[in-house]
Amino acid sequence: MKSHKRPYFALLSTSVVAGTLFTNSAFAAQPHKIVQEPTLTIATGVIGGKNPQENAAFADEIGQALHCKVQLISTTGNYDQKLMAMLAAGQKIDVVYTEGSTLAQLAKAGEVTNLQSQIHHSAVLGNSRVVPQWEWNDIKLSSPNGQGIYAVPVKYQGALMPIVRGDWMKELHLSEPKTLNDFYHMFQMFKNKKGAYGLTLSSLYDIQPFMSAVGLKNGYELQKGKFTIPYATPAAVPVYAWLHNLYAKGLLDPNFVTNKTSDERNLFLSGRVGMFVYWDAWVPMLNNLAATQGASASFDAEALPGAVGPGGKRLVSKGDTSVFAIPSNAPNKALAFKFLEWWNTRPGEILGSLGVKGLDYTVKHGKYQLTQLGIDDNMDHGDPEPISSYWKNPFPSMQKGYANARAIGVHYGYQPLINSDWNNAQQIIWQYGDDAILGRLSPKAAVADMHAALLKQHYISQ
Repeated sequence: MKSHKRPYFALLSTSVVAGTLFTNSAFAAQPHKIVQEPTLTIATGVIGGKNPQENAAFADEIGQALHCKVQLISTTGNYDQKLMAMLAAGQKIDVVYTEGSTLAQLAKAGEVTNLQSQIHHSAVLGNSRVVPQWEWNDIKLSSPNGQGIYAVPVKYQGALMPIVRGDWMKELHLSEPKTLNDFYHMFQMFKNKKGAYGLTLSSLYDIQPFMSAVGLKNGYELQKGKFTIPYATPAAVPVYAWLHNLYAKGLLDPNFVTNKTSDERNLFLSGRVGMFVYWDAWVPMLNNLAATQGASASFDAEALPGAVGPGGKRLVSKGDTSVFAIPSNAPNKALAFKFLEWWNTRPGEILGSLGVKGLDYTVKHGKYQLTQLGIDDNMDHGDPEPISSYWKNPFPSMQKGYANARAIGVHYGYQPLINSDWNNAQQIIWQYGDDAILGRLSPKAAVADMHAALLKQHYISQ
């Protein structure tokens, strides 16, 4: 959700060691003050508990750590639109959760604070082991005075990649697919031997691992100052034709157009599909969920890289960075920044992943134990995989498959180039892409119509 690739930005690193950050932190919990506490207001559609009661406990944890009262504005459904409306109305919020393209719009409108100088001087956020340099490069935006950093990452965003039933691959003696024909053969085996669809999608939420076969990236491409969208060029036609063939042969879930990502997960967990494209962090989460939902004992979710493309390259798209920003009219900016720092220390990471002590987990003799609620919440309260290299998950046994999945994202991942028009442009791509896959239009005609529609709306310039 960034409009341009960012030039390199060198932050001063501090020699802060993990023990100092996480054991002797200035943010360690202290007795909760009752009188004259400021209120920190946080708008979020992601972090917190799974219901109002859990949210209250989550807010109290933050408040105890920062010696303040915390108000969580938890909004579900059309979060970005609701956030923009709240800010446009002048509502006073100290911290807002958002993502790259919305952040770009907010920064352009002067709605969020440039944090670059504060980050530069922060012992926590200025430490490249806590937030690596590439994260700042992705977050950096153009500003009236050059470049600026208007937000702090919420979590390691990861990458979208094929997630497959590894146990089926092993049982059927299937090797890692490298070409579209290899993927096709795998899907045939899943259908013939397991009675399952080979692949499911959520419209064209992510077909990048297959577009990888022709070397096309998701999002925009800037050529000589003009924006194009690779998925709307003739080079994409063979992949739409391949997807249509999957649909025609019954290897692609026919409900892919209307599927939500939750539908994909449920199909995968119940053995009705052998592969879908999703986040690397979900590989261990799927394995953990399978163990509690009656899946076969052999269930094994594993990640795969995309198809091999020109020059032997393989592509998977990194997620649009989830960030916290501080509105320009925030009443408690210093406290808000203190929260952004604390979120990236061990106590904040524990809260964002495991949840609330005593509610989601317990600690006895230094050993962590999830409660039933913690198991149900699947160690995700907004930060399932903290970005800091200091982070060590207290439950390594519940990380099955994650090391390989994360390595795929790091090795093959790239950050798509997108701007404030992308959400609207994407709907056009999905509309005509769906038509091509369903056979309503030939792939060639669908791409031609897609390109024409994007030009007409001025979402591309050539």
